[in-house]
Amino acid sequence: MKLLLMWAAVSAALSVMLGAFGAHALKDTISVDSLGYFQTAVQYQMLHSIAMLAYLAFYSSWKNEWLIWGARSFAFGILFFSGSLYILALTDIKWVGPITPLGGLCFIAGWVCLLVAAYEYES
Repeated sequence: MKLLLMWAAVSAALSVMLGAFGAHALKDTISVDSLGYFQTAVQYQMLHSIAMLAYLAFYSSWKNEWLIWGARSFAFGILFFSGSLYILALTDIKWVGPITPLGGLCFIAGWVCLLVAAYEYES
């Protein structure tokens, strides 16, 4: 759990830094399409970093392993989805494009993990 918490904190901080980098340093150097990929990557990275933090906070009281699996899924989603979009935006490496949907599937899996945890929750 400690490693996931550290990943979420680093990922959130990086998304702020990358967002600022994209808004200031990249706006005149890459295409509008590439800037859109970059902005999407930043948004999804921050959203799922915050979601990871919420899952880990819920875990402290629920102790449901589905929350840990959900946080792991988000970590991989950030890596694959946002990471591949950053590469697509900043380079001419196009073969990473098929990795993006894999990251999207990881995000979906993370949200399904919350659904299962909520279903199993006993108040």
